[in-house]
Amino acid sequence: MKQLVIVLEDDSDIANLITLHLQQAGFLVKVSANGDAVLSLARHQVPVLFLLDIMVLGSSGFEVCRRIRESRDLAKIPIIFLTAKTTEEDRVKGLELGADDYISKPFSTRELIARINAVLRRFEQPLVANIVTPDFQLDSESFTLTVRGNLADITATEFRLLHFLASHAGRVFSRDQILDAVWRDMSFVTPRSVDVYIRRLREKIEQDPEEPRYLKTVRGAGYKFEAAK
Repeated sequence: MKQLVIVLEDDSDIANLITLHLQQAGFLVKVSANGDAVLSLARHQVPVLFLLDIMVLGSSGFEVCRRIRESRDLAKIPIIFLTAKTTEEDRVKGLELGADDYISKPFSTRELIARINAVLRRFEQPLVANIVTPDFQLDSESFTLTVRGNLADITATEFRLLHFLASHAGRVFSRDQILDAVWRDMSFVTPRSVDVYIRRLREKIEQDPEEPRYLKTVRGAGYKFEAAK
């Protein structure tokens, strides 16, 4: 069965272009011109990826992204923004809402397909070891995070970042090293993006995100995971 990509795009010419190239790459495509219809499409047939414009009819792409990440059954599905909104503020907002990539218009269809495949490959790569601490557990088979006995929402990118740092407890990694290890060829991600993801993870796992027990900042160097004593 072909993998489904749901596209939110209200420009018919761009939507047709995206559809053509995604179909040629072997994907099934469903397009919505209105943000309010995206989640109902996804619940009718769950996609492998969302490709969202931001400035559309109905709910904005940002709002759709937020709703996806708050949905228990859709939260782990990767999201790529494809948009003419290109400021650093927009990119950071997309990250904070849980996006996995951010592509600016105008775009190369070849690059678009490559970036989609890169995101999907990252989600397919197996992680072997589970991580268990007094406060949280990472289950690598189910890609789930349990914090103090409660299942917590976490995206696959957040999971891989936390798993990477926790698997190398005590070692300091620079932002660039983290980018290479977790995102690899995701060129939209910047050192500032790493800071955004670390902040999101602290809010999920730390009892006091302002005084983190696990995800430590090493000033002038980067971040490290400190094993609980």
